[in-house]
Amino acid sequence: MSRSFQDHRLTEQRNPDTSAIDTASPLAIVDLIGAQDASVPAAVAGARHEMAQAIELIEAAFRRGGRLVYIGAGTSGRLGVLDATECPPTFRSPPETVVGVIAGGYDALVRSAEGAEDDREAGAAAMDDLAISDRDVVLGLAASGSTPYVQAALQRARLLGARTVSMSCSVPAPELREESDVVIYVPVGPEVVTGSTRMKAGTATKLVLNTLSTGAMIRIGKVYGNLMVDLQAWSDKLVDRGERIVMEATGADRARARQAIEDAGGAVKTAIVMVKRSVDRDGAEALLAEHDGRLRPIIGDPPPVIPHD
Repeated sequence: MSRSFQDHRLTEQRNPDTSAIDTASPLAIVDLIGAQDASVPAAVAGARHEMAQAIELIEAAFRRGGRLVYIGAGTSGRLGVLDATECPPTFRSPPETVVGVIAGGYDALVRSAEGAEDDREAGAAAMDDLAISDRDVVLGLAASGSTPYVQAALQRARLLGARTVSMSCSVPAPELREESDVVIYVPVGPEVVTGSTRMKAGTATKLVLNTLSTGAMIRIGKVYGNLMVDLQAWSDKLVDRGERIVMEATGADRARARQAIEDAGGAVKTAIVMVKRSVDRDGAEALLAEHDGRLRPIIGDPPPVIPHD
């Protein structure tokens, strides 16, 4: 019997563990999907060295004033845009520092535009539109390991001098490997529903992007201990979180923390320095600039973690 219908890509193969899932009860479906999802973290951990290499590249890009640019199609592209969007409120990074690009443009975020993944010219043009340079890192997201849009984008990015990283959940196509300084390969195996890469591959992609962006932000001083000190207190939730962080880092009471954040223009890290070093906003900002944005050399080690009762 001919097997020409079978695809060599892991993300397109059938999963023998879920071949009868259409007959399963709701609880059995939950258990089957959960069992498959449980294997994803180990697959991601298998690429730990490559992820560390990528963090080093991204950190270096940030330090020279460059950007991290995610580019992908479908679910992969949406996850890149999501991660980029979440960096400014979490780390007070300028919106242009981490950029997400999806094949098909903004409309593809809310409406399927799957054919856009085959447009090589659009992938290359996206790099030109962003004026990619040797200061930047471009990270191509291709769950299948063979997305033409992403391959062309990485090729163009390298020609423009950028460092390049690719992330896939199937064996990367030779072209993808050739255009990547770092290859993050996370073989999560066949999906619960054949080819539905919004599932295990999507979960793996989210875990990888969380690690890369957070890791690079930590490396450039956006975190003190494990406190999110570089947030910008704009919403009520973030104002409350910011006040609690200032209180924990400095020992100040709520009123003092609130006033310091107001005096710092909403910048929590600046407020911490103002309280701990008894300086005004200009003085705090000067100290942060002198110490590359890192709090430890300015105010010492963070307080120990106090467990909840």
